[in-house]
Amino acid sequence: MPTRIAGQIGREILEGRIAPGEKLPTEHLLAKTFGVSRSVVREAIAQLRNEGLVETRQGVGAFATEFERRQSLRIEQGDPGDRMVFQNLYQLRIPLEIEAAGLAAVHHTDEDLARLDEALEQMTGAERWTEHGIVADLAFHRAVATATQNEYFPLFIGFISERISLAIQAARAKAVLEEIVEVTIAEHVGIRDAILSRESGAARQAMRYHLTQAAARLDLTLEAD
Repeated sequence: MPTRIAGQIGREILEGRIAPGEKLPTEHLLAKTFGVSRSVVREAIAQLRNEGLVETRQGVGAFATEFERRQSLRIEQGDPGDRMVFQNLYQLRIPLEIEAAGLAAVHHTDEDLARLDEALEQMTGAERWTEHGIVADLAFHRAVATATQNEYFPLFIGFISERISLAIQAARAKAVLEEIVEVTIAEHVGIRDAILSRESGAARQAMRYHLTQAAARLDLTLEAD
């Protein structure tokens, strides 16, 4: 999955095995190396870009960021089996994404809506039962963060995106796949429609509903509702 690939490439960059300014292998080669689809590789590169370790150049490729342009904040992935770590990061996710939805309703552009619709189209397509559906789910949340027009939202939400993917995988494992996928899609459609309406309150409410429902599917007990 994207987190594993991003973690491995990130370590190579931080340890100097991929030098600052060096071009990364192509998506095709990375997909072949890791045995995944190109969409999974793109999500991994997006995570590294949010962490400030990678820069992408249109039509050229991805490059390890030069030292002086790297972000100083990086969150290392903890033990996925540590329930408290997982719950604490999920708790952090909620206020960030609720506020992001509200700001996205006010500030989104046509390009932002196109990205949301593209992610929804992938989520509702024939591959929604596979890892591609999870990648599309991540892309949707990333598009909401980008639509805030505040560079720090995609940065911080990107830092916990691997936990979002773990949440999706865990939820799928705990329920009948057809039911969980259809419910999740409906919740995302509600978020998209609220953002389209430019009603920030409705967008926040739709995101809150989705995240609290997802928490319930994971049997998470949150301290605030």
